[in-house]
Amino acid sequence: MNNDSLYQFSTITVLLLLIAFYGGTYLITLTIRKKKEDADEFMVSNHRVGFGMGAASMTATWIWAASFYAAATSGYTYGVSGPIHYGFWGALMILFIYPFGRRFRKLAPNAHTLGELIHARHGSSSQLILAFSNVLGSIISLMVNFTAAGALVSVLSPLSFQTGVILAGVGVLCYTLWSGFRASVLTDFAQLVALMAIAIVIIPAVFFAMGGPSELLEGLKHVTPQQADFFSTDAILNQGAPFFVAVLAYAIGNQTISQRLFAVNEDHIKPTFITATVGYGAIVIGLGMIGLMALTLGVEPLNGDMNNLIPQMVSEYLPPFFIALFFILVIGSLSSTADSDLSALSAIMMADVYGKNIARGKADPRRMLLVGRLTMIIATVLGIVFASFSLDILVMLVFVGALWGAIVFPVIASCFWDRITNLAFTSSVLVAMVVFCMARFEWVPLEGISGLIFELLASIGGGVIIGLMVFGFLGRIAGLVAGVLAMLAMVVFATGELRDYTVLLASLTAYGTSTLVCVIMSLASRQPRFDFTTITHKVGHYDESLT
Repeated sequence: MNNDSLYQFSTITVLLLLIAFYGGTYLITLTIRKKKEDADEFMVSNHRVGFGMGAASMTATWIWAASFYAAATSGYTYGVSGPIHYGFWGALMILFIYPFGRRFRKLAPNAHTLGELIHARHGSSSQLILAFSNVLGSIISLMVNFTAAGALVSVLSPLSFQTGVILAGVGVLCYTLWSGFRASVLTDFAQLVALMAIAIVIIPAVFFAMGGPSELLEGLKHVTPQQADFFSTDAILNQGAPFFVAVLAYAIGNQTISQRLFAVNEDHIKPTFITATVGYGAIVIGLGMIGLMALTLGVEPLNGDMNNLIPQMVSEYLPPFFIALFFILVIGSLSSTADSDLSALSAIMMADVYGKNIARGKADPRRMLLVGRLTMIIATVLGIVFASFSLDILVMLVFVGALWGAIVFPVIASCFWDRITNLAFTSSVLVAMVVFCMARFEWVPLEGISGLIFELLASIGGGVIIGLMVFGFLGRIAGLVAGVLAMLAMVVFATGELRDYTVLLASLTAYGTSTLVCVIMSLASRQPRFDFTTITHKVGHYDESLT
């Protein structure tokens, strides 16, 4: 993967940079290390994370390696509106869990995972569906971040791809293993400070080295009309709309976010999420501008690989010192997300799998810690192995995205509506997954009657998304009105057109199908209405000193 066209550091220089970063991070964690850790601190810092730490951790976690490359790719592919679509909708993924997060915390103030709340509401089957989706998503995220580390090391040094993967995996594990989530939050704060300081230097440096605003405006004359249009329909339908659809799916389905929701001091939830939203959007949109600049200058990605675009720009236009800063910038971003994935995985295995299903509420805190640390080690090994194979993870990402989309309505509705049943939850998710696959992989023709059925389901899905977003901030009546209006608008304007955009159609179909099945089965059920006050008594601390 080495390329002579890119600047390369010596092996010694790269090793020193990695040792300085991971060694420094490890030393930071020693300041909070205890001789005797407890399980609740290991998972959520006893729900006492402050505003500054919480906002920084949320931002650093969400800015992962893919944010760098995908933001630049968006700018290069879709032009002026590309970075906005990637950064803005990604930021909203953080913001839109806030209104629902308040409800989650109210129902289960001592929870460690969203799965614990769902277990108290429905039982094991619904909880394990949510846990499975999070495990799969976090393993894939680890693979992506370790792969990015391997690619970066192999491009900017003589070291091999596999060496870079191993160094990143071992480095992240070393500073996260002992203190778990507490270590992740503390190092996220330090990493975000470094990320922001370097980004403030790197992004303008590349921008002005490439010619600045005048060169950008001049170059826009040479791109396609769609790329020069801020309201490009191509960008909206192929990127903006699919990202918008993913907003709630990632907000609800991603344990790295919900873990911070349960860890932050309850009084600081609102400012934490708003600050993280603004911070993420600003940094990622800025990174996307590098891709836009490359487009206007007619730069061709090395070897046709879009992931080479940012390293290529930095290497070509900046001196070695700035390239070293860029190296630390990417390593810091992928590490902050990787340690969050390890913390999320350990919490899921400790609370959802061992605590609620194996120990059945009689968990031994010391054994929980062992389960959490073993989970981190196994997950790191799996992430390194899969990343070393350079596997194509697109299909897995498709399934995770669909699974998260399918669980959005059942999860949210379960926390607000006392009629939702366990059977309705599990059935709706499974049926939605099957229907999603039928649309996404075109197991049935997306034309004629079958195409119309999928578009109608997708229209319901679009209404559900808009309805839930409005409901979260403005209440039930406003959400219902907005959802119905959005659904009718899609029926009118999307029928006959949406089938041409398979990814968007399939994602919306997952939402619509799960909602339809969940509502019908819940209304048809004769089970007694659920008493939400019982959840608080079913979800508590594991360490006796906190009870």
